This record gives sequence, C-alpha cells and structure tokens, in this order.
Amino acid sequence: QVQLVESGGGLVQAGGSLRLSCAASGRTFSSYAMGWFRQAPGKEREFVAAISWSGGSTYYADSVKGRFTISRHNAKNTVYLQMNSLKPEDTAVYYCNAGSTIVVVTAQRGGYWGQGTQVTVSS
Repeated sequence: QVQLVESGGGLVQAGGSLRLSCAASGRTFSSYAMGWFRQAPGKEREFVAAISWSGGSTYYADSVKGRFTISRHNAKNTVYLQMNSLKPEDTAVYYCNAGSTIVVVTAQRGGYWGQGTQVTVSS
C-alpha cells in the first residue's frame, strides 16, 4: 500500500518554473515506478512523465519534452517534476501515480494516485 501526497503547485507566469513534489508513504517506494499526469478543465487526464524504480529510465510526453524533468530520491520517498519554460497550456491539476512498472504507469494502470496539485500558468 502506497499513499501519495503532491505539493508545489501554484500560480506562475508564462516562461517561469515550478517544482512539484510527491511524497510517498510506505517502505516499498523504491520498488515502484512513478509517474506524473495532468488534467485540465474539460479534458481527459493525460500522461506527462514517468520514471522507473531505479531512476534509470524516464519517459516524457512530447508536449513537455525538453521542458520538464522527472526525478526521484528513493531515500526520501519522493518523486519530483521540475517544470521550466511553462506555458498557459500547462495549466492543469497535476497528479502523482505509482505502479509496478514504467509500462504500467505510462498506460495509466498504476494503482495508486495522489489528490493532485493545481498548476496555473498565466499569459
């Protein structure tokens, strides 16, 4: 069982940066692949980024590639999403997800979700 709590969201101007954090409970955090997803008003939830349990593999949506970086610190039970060069279209609620493998996470089949953190990018 894993519980996830996101933080770090807020209001930022276009071109700015934010760093999201997702803190996980449980001693088995390091065995899970982790991912970030987002959902904008009136839209379906979409994949943003994922990272393997070791941090050795990462995947990104084309829309954020080169601007966002996912990382993890297993000793701190935390996964991060560094977001640079933010655009108004990045505005959404961002969710953290945990799953058994990176393939499971990217397919939105990871079994654990956080409550989300709001990111708003003004133009």
